[in-house]
Amino acid sequence: MSAENGTVLIVEDDYSLRRTLHTTLAALNFDIGEAGTGEEALRRLRMVDYDVVLLDINMPGFDGIETCRRIRRSYARLPILMLTVRDSEEDKVQALESGADDYITKPFQMRELTARIRSAIRRFHAPGVPREEPLVVGLITLDHVRRRVDKAGVLIRLTPREFDALRLLMENAGKPLTHGMLLTALWGPEFTDRRENLRVLISNLRGKLEDDPANPEYLLTDSSIGYRFRDK
Repeated sequence: MSAENGTVLIVEDDYSLRRTLHTTLAALNFDIGEAGTGEEALRRLRMVDYDVVLLDINMPGFDGIETCRRIRRSYARLPILMLTVRDSEEDKVQALESGADDYITKPFQMRELTARIRSAIRRFHAPGVPREEPLVVGLITLDHVRRRVDKAGVLIRLTPREFDALRLLMENAGKPLTHGMLLTALWGPEFTDRRENLRVLISNLRGKLEDDPANPEYLLTDSSIGYRFRDK
């Protein structure tokens, strides 16, 4: 990384907002690139190795969703954070299902945005965990090979589907997974409208994992979009 905190590509057609983001993030020791369209973003990505893309959902030409899909096809691991319109659930779901790693709603606080950027860059540069190595987040340890979950060394008994759900969430710790993504992965594509199945599963998992299931520390609800496991 050429800057202390990493390189960020800001893709935003609003010049005023783009410059504000550039100035603020540069002052925080990020190295910044800019693009006003999706087409320009794709050209810049071919020239510079960025650590994260900050991508507006509403742009002329390729919109954010199409740009995200095209970036994801060529750069499988590159973090993409989508800027969405407040209270637009459809935008958020589309963003995640097109390949975005996270989203942040406008208007946003710069402190929240920089925290999301740092988290995305940290995951991007974290060494890959071999499949046989346990996943550890806080006091929770998930052992792939033994299909065993411990909390502070105490065995937690999970059903096979609970284990698979927890593994999927922990493998993507810090990243929101939509209801549709989880339902498809755990039950199949024909179950994408069966949210009650997922609510019951998550409730059961919280009852086994959390000290206070009503105020979860690990398994977090992401508005009405889906769920995310606590970042490491």
